[in-house]
Amino acid sequence: MGIVYKQLFMKQKLMRKVIISLFPICLASVYFFGLRALVLMIWVIALGTLTEWFFERRNKKPISEAAIVTCMLYTLTLPPTTPFWVAGIGIIFGIIFGKEVFGGFGKNIFNPALVARCFVYVNFPTPLTMYWSKPASGFPGGFGMWLTETVDVLSQATPMLIFRDSGQTASYLSLFLGNVSGSLGETSGLLILLAAIYLIYTKSASWQTMAAVLTGYLFMSISLFFMGSATVPNPLFGLLSGGFLFGTVFMSTDPISSPMTVEGKWIYGILIGIVTVIIRGYALFAGGIMFAILIGNTFAPLIDEGIKAYKNYRKKVHA
Repeated sequence: MGIVYKQLFMKQKLMRKVIISLFPICLASVYFFGLRALVLMIWVIALGTLTEWFFERRNKKPISEAAIVTCMLYTLTLPPTTPFWVAGIGIIFGIIFGKEVFGGFGKNIFNPALVARCFVYVNFPTPLTMYWSKPASGFPGGFGMWLTETVDVLSQATPMLIFRDSGQTASYLSLFLGNVSGSLGETSGLLILLAAIYLIYTKSASWQTMAAVLTGYLFMSISLFFMGSATVPNPLFGLLSGGFLFGTVFMSTDPISSPMTVEGKWIYGILIGIVTVIIRGYALFAGGIMFAILIGNTFAPLIDEGIKAYKNYRKKVHA
């Protein structure tokens, strides 16, 4: 089995560390929402890796372990009730149009997991926004059932959707621990923060990017909140809801689709944080972080080029 894996997959130590950081979040998704979360994850990984193999086999290249990370991240952004066919179409689209059309691993401009998530969000809004599941509690939680009780958006939804509809905010403790309705891997602030610590400690993700996103978010959120904007929630509530922490830690730090320069990471991250608040407060979308990161991906190469041009100019001036 190990020999077959080595022949099929490109060994990537960085990606393996990301996978390790995601394991507790994956287990929590099963505990909170049921065994369906695990089966959905396996289904998406199978389709995603098969899609990449289909394209890479022509060049006799192995599948990148980054494809597994893409599949895991994408699945964790989905609601527990997402139909298998919708999830499958999304990951196939994300791998093809978010990665392979640019030349495969290391050449993609956009984060493939977010390309997949954005595609299903726009094309299949009903299963992606109208149906959620109540989180399980106690022992064995979701490990003893296929799927927890399903609710529709009219009776109970995610904390961010409830805020947009009624202005009510969920318990901060519930948001921190994760026992709230939401996407599979985005509910527990505690586990995401622990993953962030691990990724930073192992130098597997840029702390500058994470800090920059947080800085941009806090600046814009605090400014608009204290200016009295009714559509912008309390900064702490916004920080712990809507997938903000998950996007900050795992999506914005993608080494391929984010800037390479340190200065660029700060500009890029601050841009994402600011745009997230604007989208959340004044657009139709409750989350915002997904579209903000894709916008950041668009400008990442230009930001790096601008930083390099400025440094070259400064060298010439001081020469």
